[in-house]
Parts: sequence; structure tokens; C-alpha cells
Amino acid sequence: MGYVESQNLALEYRWAEGQYDRLPAMAADLVHRQPSAIAAFTTPAALAAKTATASIPIVFTTIGNPVQIGLVPSLSRPSGNVTGATSLNVRVGPKRLELMHELLPAAKDMALLLNPNNPTTENQLKEMQVAAHALGLQVQVLHASTEDDFDAVFARASELRSAGLVIGGDILFTGNSDKLAKMALRHALPAIFQGGTFAAAGGIMDYGGDFAEANRLAGVYTGRILKGEKPADLPVQQATRVQLVVNVNTASALGITVPVSLLGRADEVIE
Repeated sequence: MGYVESQNLALEYRWAEGQYDRLPAMAADLVHRQPSAIAAFTTPAALAAKTATASIPIVFTTIGNPVQIGLVPSLSRPSGNVTGATSLNVRVGPKRLELMHELLPAAKDMALLLNPNNPTTENQLKEMQVAAHALGLQVQVLHASTEDDFDAVFARASELRSAGLVIGGDILFTGNSDKLAKMALRHALPAIFQGGTFAAAGGIMDYGGDFAEANRLAGVYTGRILKGEKPADLPVQQATRVQLVVNVNTASALGITVPVSLLGRADEVIE
């Protein structure tokens, strides 16, 4: 968009390290500095920014439905000072459960990992429960709100004898996707996540929207706003690319044969 940091653009960064309760104060601090725009790259950050200002333009990326979680009243007409992009990872969440069912057709119990502090968690759970009922599966919900909770999550999944693990969308999990993949492999638990480097790090599957595409869309919108356009005139965009990655090495290590039908649909197969 023609902007270069330290030349014609100054950036102020804030990172809450997964502690969502720190976001309101961070957002208030940024608003006090009166920036030209605020880019918020998680759902909790976007909601905190929206609460902090009704005038400074905000551009978000989110894994959820921006209307359902209260960021905008309409995708086509966002109005107000907020717009952005969604990567659809909540919407495709039930598909991850379907893929695990296809991988493990005899399984009846699956574990679902969610962050209870994420504003999209309730919608993720509802959609997963509907999908589980349709597939004849039982879903055990496990919670993690910090990285320190991960050991207990895998211990509980083992106690429950869960056949597989579906990891919900949350920046805590995205930021620790490599660690979660290695823990799942160490505990011999087939697991699927929304993307990133999960499958490459030892997870059995990735399925989700393209974060890079959503971030680029948000970056372009931020540039357009800096050039004078209004958020209300920029419809919320949706990253349309959804990728399936299958790690057959992990499947083999866990004694699982990946169906040919699943391999045929994969965008990438790790061998």
C-alpha cells in the first residue's frame, strides 16, 4: 500500500501474551495516543478496541462471525468505525470433527479443546455439538486458558479414552500449535487443528482458513483507511481459501491408515 515503517509510518505494538484481561487497558492506552488506525489481529483484541473507541478506525481479523460476536451489524455494511476480515475458522470447525470421524470411523468419543475466555467459544461449542449429534459422536469438552493448562488437558483426554482431539480456534492455541502437535504425538492422540504449522510439527491434520490471506486483506484495508477511506464504506471480507493438510508419518506412527478418499482431497500430504 506504499507505507514503510520508520519512513512514512510509525507503528505502536501491544501484545497481551494470551492474557485477555490485559487487553482493555492496552486498547485504552492506544486510544489515548490517538493513532490514525488500530489493527486488531484477534477477536478479543478487536472487541477491546471497539469498546475503547467509537471514532478511531479499527481493522480486525477474526476466526468467528463478526456479526454474531458484535463487531459489526452487517458484513456488507459494517457502519461505524470497524471493519476487517474473517478467516472462517469457527465456521469450518464442525468440518474438523467430520474429518476426524472419517479418519477414525469406529470411534465414538472425541475431545474438544476450547479456551473459555474466547468470545467465540460458545458458538464453536454449539456448532460442534450439532455436528457431533449428526455423526453419532460424543464430545468431551476440555478447557485451557493458559499454556500451563496443556498438560492437564492431555492427561484428562487420556483418562476419558478419547479417540481423537479437535482443537478449537484461539490465539493461545495458534501461538502454541507446534507444542500442541508434539504433545498430541507424545500422548498418541490423533489431533486436528485449524492451520499454521500444526501438521508439520506432528499433528495428524490441519484444516482451516488461510490466516495469511485474512491478514493481508486486513493490511490492505488498513492502508486504504490511512489514505482516507472510511471503515463504514469497506465491507467485511472473508478469506476464501480453506486448506487440508494430512501428516501420514504421524498417522503411521499412531497405527492409523489414512483413507484414500481423505488423501485425495488434501491440499498437502506430509510424508
